[in-house]
Amino acid sequence: MLPQFDYETIDHHFCGMCGRIIQSTGPVNLAIIDGLDVRDHRLDSFPRRYNGAPNQELLVIRENHKTGERTLEPLRWGLIPYWCNDPKGGRRPINAMAETVHLKPMFREAYERRRCIVPIDGFFEWKAIKGKAKQPYAIAMKDGSPFGVAGLWENWKSPAGEWVRTFAIITTDSNELVGQIHDRMPVILHRSDYERWLGTDPDPRDLLRPFASEALRIWPISTRVNKPENDDASILDEVPAQAMEGI
Repeated sequence: MLPQFDYETIDHHFCGMCGRIIQSTGPVNLAIIDGLDVRDHRLDSFPRRYNGAPNQELLVIRENHKTGERTLEPLRWGLIPYWCNDPKGGRRPINAMAETVHLKPMFREAYERRRCIVPIDGFFEWKAIKGKAKQPYAIAMKDGSPFGVAGLWENWKSPAGEWVRTFAIITTDSNELVGQIHDRMPVILHRSDYERWLGTDPDPRDLLRPFASEALRIWPISTRVNKPENDDASILDEVPAQAMEGI
């Protein structure tokens, strides 16, 4: 059996921190993101995620460097490097920082050889408000289209002999818009960079930069998003924010 994953045991030391994502448009739309030739492996019945969280299986685009084939497949969020000897899967970071991903032993080899794209419809960040609970926000493209964020994947063999495929999302400094609520955001890849990110370039660090604010929108949502079991479309409904100055 696969090891049991508990959200509380995930290592947040590496996190920058992107801890929730949206995959709500379905596999067909996510598979053809920006024209990439991706096979969706008959994932029509794969659940839509309005509140995708660590430990869950989420859709990821990978490329086989030997055949050139690209696939859209479910991988578990929380990276376990192939060399991990911990029977429970070790620290399982959900994020890697763009500034050090090429240096950290946890990520270095995956960065060079096993990069992936996580196709999403949006993501969430939380704004700290003095004396109050953090206010969650949703961030997405203004036109509502799905987009790809930079990720790494690994293939780890459990003590039971089962292969467990996992991934992490790379974060960078926030742009001006997201920076009003949080100092980090996932690396959103430009359409023209998808091919290179999935390819064999060992160090495409120049792609790991903040995405321009102009194409994005941000809105406050309910604190229901704090619980991963709340995974329905109403999560994305806009609510009055505790503090909306400048946003």
